[in-house]
This record gives sequence, structure tokens and C-alpha cells, in this order.
Amino acid sequence: MELRIIRARVFNFEPILQLKNFKTQHHVLGYKKDGPTDTKIKSCLDFIERHNHLYNVAEIEERRCYLVDIKVLMNDQIFNDQWKTFLQNLSNEPQHTINCLGLAMHHYIISEWRRELGIVGTQEFHMELRIIRARVFNFEPILQLKNFKTQHHGKLVAVRGTIIRVSNAKLLCSHLAFSCVSCQTEQVIWQDEGKHTTPGSCINTSCKSRTFIPLRCSSSTHTLQWQTVRLQEILADNQGEGGRVPRTVECELTEDLVESCVPGDIVTITGIVKKSEETALRKSSAAANMCTLFIDTVSIVNNKNNSISSKGSGHLGIEFKTQDYYAIQDIQAEPNLFKLLVNSLCPSIFGHEMVKAGLLLALFGGCHSTNGSRGDAHVLIVGDPGLGKSQMLHACCAVAPRGVYVCGNTSTTSGLTVTLSREGGGDFALEAGALVLADQGVCCIDEFDKMSAQHQALLEAMEQQSISIAKASVVCSLPARTSVIAAANPVGGHYNRAKTVAENLRMGQALLSRFDLVFILLDNPDEHLDTLLSEHVMASLSGFQSNRNPSHSTQSFTENPNSVQSDIPLSERLKPGPGEELPLIPAPLLHKYLAYARKYVSKPELSTEAALLLQEFYLNLRKHHHSVDATPVTTRQLESLVRLTQARAKCELREEASKQDAQDVIDIMKWSLIDTSLNGGGGIDFTRSQHGSGFSSKSNVSFGFYLAEYF
Repeated sequence: MELRIIRARVFNFEPILQLKNFKTQHHVLGYKKDGPTDTKIKSCLDFIERHNHLYNVAEIEERRCYLVDIKVLMNDQIFNDQWKTFLQNLSNEPQHTINCLGLAMHHYIISEWRRELGIVGTQEFHMELRIIRARVFNFEPILQLKNFKTQHHGKLVAVRGTIIRVSNAKLLCSHLAFSCVSCQTEQVIWQDEGKHTTPGSCINTSCKSRTFIPLRCSSSTHTLQWQTVRLQEILADNQGEGGRVPRTVECELTEDLVESCVPGDIVTITGIVKKSEETALRKSSAAANMCTLFIDTVSIVNNKNNSISSKGSGHLGIEFKTQDYYAIQDIQAEPNLFKLLVNSLCPSIFGHEMVKAGLLLALFGGCHSTNGSRGDAHVLIVGDPGLGKSQMLHACCAVAPRGVYVCGNTSTTSGLTVTLSREGGGDFALEAGALVLADQGVCCIDEFDKMSAQHQALLEAMEQQSISIAKASVVCSLPARTSVIAAANPVGGHYNRAKTVAENLRMGQALLSRFDLVFILLDNPDEHLDTLLSEHVMASLSGFQSNRNPSHSTQSFTENPNSVQSDIPLSERLKPGPGEELPLIPAPLLHKYLAYARKYVSKPELSTEAALLLQEFYLNLRKHHHSVDATPVTTRQLESLVRLTQARAKCELREEASKQDAQDVIDIMKWSLIDTSLNGGGGIDFTRSQHGSGFSSKSNVSFGFYLAEYF
């Protein structure tokens, strides 16, 4: 009988190998006793010993890196006196300077070990520790990618942008052992920047062989984790650089920085600028003369989840200055703040205060609950052409802390969600779409009716706040916590009241049910409104001033326009009074105010009165939606009321939503229900709800509840 080899599969192996048992590796060139490098290392070691409370030795041993805050380092006067040219050396000689910081921490940990073991003087010490890397952050100034030029080669820079592409993590060989074919002598060659380098000759002087075999399984061969990401610049509307492809730069991550970011993250990367061969021309004759700049990453500050290797600061890359806090405080002190905010949003569009109020609530957003329900509100604006829907979307995108604007007739499914692209070697990389790039922000989609083929891709993102992908053996999910604000034109160019919203848009019920608010804008001739609109347009374009007596305006609703009275409808309270000039908030300041509210007022609570009022309104809606043909009102509508009420409290930076907040949200919801449920006969027919499942026949008018009877 013949028995083949039987292999044993060992598991539950203990103990875990400690990093301190590996060989020490340091590449600090030009080191001499009491030389310039030795002096720099001693100054760094002295700083660490004075601030030892900032460092956890056990954590540094495990991760083999530690964080170095440049601002804290430069505020130490003793360190500045010892190393006066630190900033210049860090900028111009970053690799050498960072190695000095890492070697200083290495010596500090060794001294801590000796102290714990009671070893003094020159007594032998056999424990070994691998290289400790210094992760410097808060390096300034932040370099704009448009200024990222060849003169930065070899220097330390800090850039900020959005991660749009992440490759798979791989192993990069840093030190490779080779064996001589003739004498089997082993030698280790440093693989500079990952380039495969073979020995030129055998280290055995008596051997003349030039043929070597790589020993990838040798204990002298060292590898590290490696990953590439693509960083895209953040373009602001005030930079005047629209109409071109945003600039990008490739960044390489190693060791503990790998898997520290995903597509859609806003990050600040500090790294060393290096050159690499152009991969697209690698096989052509011009490859020898073509190269590209990339960043060898030293540290990453993830502004979206406030982390820099588990620590950090920032919110979506927005920084607040002292004058910003004073301006926000002045805005909060306004007596009728909600009216001011509504009129400051897209002031070039006359009227539509209730629509602007709904958009403003979507910009502030609610709070994410622990049961998994979303906190972002979605708004759909349907109307005739020429009523300013696109301008309102652009205004929302401009003032949002993070806004992405796309047009439906030029968008694809992969452009909205996630793209899985193939890399060299058969690997795949994830590239973020518009919804992922708008995470924790607003995604404004114009011409929503022109993208019927992409509607199914939005279902998961709008309700589950994530985008899942399952292609080519890649199964993953990316966060898409964004508010979708969409604008659509009805079929045929004019909204037909005899049809439902779904029939006017040719949109599925599942997608329409995910919108919290649906507003319908109609272009109906009205002499008084047309006069006011023409005066507004002429005044904004040419400084035209009307001599018409403002007392004839029907907008006069109260003696004091700044007073807030609950018995006056919200639609009237939001309109400016006759001759009233509101001190509108500039768009940049409104941008800061929104970011401040989303950061510091994250979880407003509902008061008991507000909760009871919302519950009563919800039960009233359930009572009227009783017919077979009507789309039933579910808890989704109740959740919409709650998140909009929380957003209403955020507008005034309050931690508790009052009864008046709930009443304002109910008024906005009623306005939306009137628009979507009004039939051709002038009555409210709940079989024609915003979900669009009801009949479009005018024979159903008799079953509708008239406006006065319901409200």
C-alpha cells in the first residue's frame, strides 16, 4: 500500500509574535557621534521626555508609529532653541527630519524598557525593536493642487481633497534577500521605492558569479502593506474655475495608513512629493522621458469622521475663525431668524418662500437615530420651465457644507453610485460617484425626469443611506448619507393638474415615496404677482426702483414684520413686509452657519408638545387615507415629520424642538399635500397623493375633501 503525504493545518497558535522581536532598521544617513544628526535626535528626545504624557508606549510599540503635532512642537520654546531650523529642514529635507523624529522615539522606548527591567549604565540589553515612524500633521500652509508643481519635488506638502479612488491593499517588498547561485551566499538589497533591484556582484570576494535567486521567504526579506488612492481637489464656486476637469494626484499609503480612508472621504494628506514613471506610456518608446508626481503619504487627517489614525479634528474640511463665531452669534440673535434664513437662500428668485423653507430644512437635516432610520430629508421640486428650479438647486449646492451638483441628462448609474474599474494585474479599484462624494452633504440632481433609467440606482441610497456593489467577486457597501434635492419638468413641458405626480413625471411609486416633501410650481398668470416679479428682476439687474405705492401690496400681514405669531400661516410670516429690507446673509456666511449647525447641534430632542402635535397630524392623515385606491400613509411620513422638526430646531441652533417648530413643519407639509393632492376640480383627493398611485380621472372629485374642510 502507498500513502501520500498528509499535511497538518495548525491553528490557535499562541503567543502572537511581538514587534519588538524583529530586527531594527533605520535609514538615517550621515550619522556621527555628536554630529548635526545626533544633535537633532537629542533635541527631539528631550522634547519627548518633557511631554511623555502625550505618548502611550504600549500603543506605539504595537502600531510602530506615533503622532507629531507640528503646532505643539513649534510652541515649545526649548525645542525651538535647540533646533532653530526645524521647519526649514522639515520642508526641504523631510525624509531625514522625519527619520530623526522616529529614531528619537525609538531611543525613548528602549530607555523605558531598560528602566522597567532595572538595567543601568552600559549593561547589555538584547531586546530589539523595529523602526518607529513619525506621523507629522498640522503642517501648514495647505497647498492647492493648482499650485502643485515640479518645484515641490522632494519637499513636504499638505494637500486637501476628496478621495475618489481606492485600490486594493498589496504587499510591497522593502528589503529582498538574494542567494548566489555559485556559493549560496545570502545578501540583502534595499528595494528603493519598490523598484526591483538585484545585486551587481556577490559579496563573497572569491566568487565571480553575477546570477542570484531571490529568497522571498527568507527571514531577511521584509515587506509592508501598500495602497494607492487618488485625491481630487475641492472646487468652490467662487474660484471661477468651472468648466474643466478637477485636478487629481496619486498618493501612496503604507503600513498603518492602509485602509484608513474610503471613496468619498474628505482628507488632508501630508506627504513627500516624489516622481514615478508614467504607467500609461510604460511600453512605448517615450516612457523613458515621461514621469508623474505622486505623494508618499506621511499622515492622513480624515475630516469626515474626525480622525487621524484614530485622532484628529475638523468637520468636512471647514475651519471656523474667531470672526465666524461672532458672526454666527449675531445671526442667532435675530428676532425672526427662520424668515431671514429663508429669504437669504437664493435671493435672486422672487417668492416661493415655502419651497425655500423646505429646501432649508433639507440643508440642515435631522439626526440619525439608533434604530437605523435616516436623518437626511429629500425634496423634489416639480414645475413648469422657467420658474427658477435650477437656480435654487445651485444655491443649495453653494451654501451646503458639502454639495455636489449633477444634471440628470448627462448622468449614468455608475456616475451616481460606484464604479468598479480594473487595474493592472487583474485587480479592481473602487471609484466614487456623485452620491458617495456627497456623503454627509447634499446631492442636487437637476433634470430628474431625464434620468428614468437611473432611478432604480437611487432607491437604496435615499432610504438606507448606503450604496452596495456586488460585481466581479467584489461585495462591499459605501456610505451615502446625503440629502437628495431634485428638480424635474413635467412630461410635455407643462404640469397637468388632471394627472397625478407620477403620471406627470413617469416616475415609479417606490422612488416618489422616499421624498419627504414634493413641491409643485405652476406658471399661472397673475397681474399682481407678475408686477412684483418684474420689479424684482429689474431691480436686481439694473437697479430699477418702482414708484408704486407699497401700501397697496397684499403682502401686508402684520404691523411688525419681525414679530412671530402662531395664528398667522407660515407662508405669510415668511414673506417680507411692504417696504421691508431684510439684512440678507451672504452665501459664504450662510455656508459657515450651516456647517456650524450640523456640527454642534447634532441631536435636537422633541418636546412633549411637539411630539403630541406631530402625532395628532399623522393620525389625521391616516384617517383620511382610507380608500382602497389611495397610497396609505405609513410611519415613513411620521419619520419625515420628526426629522423636519429637528431640522427646524437646528435652524435656530436649539437642542430642543418646540411646539412652534412642529407647527411650522406641519404648515410646510400641508403646503406639499395641497400641491400633490389637489385635483382638477379644486378639491383635495388623497387618492392622488404624492406617491402617485391614485387615478387621474376627474370623476373622483366628489370623493375629495375641500381645502377649508380639511385644514
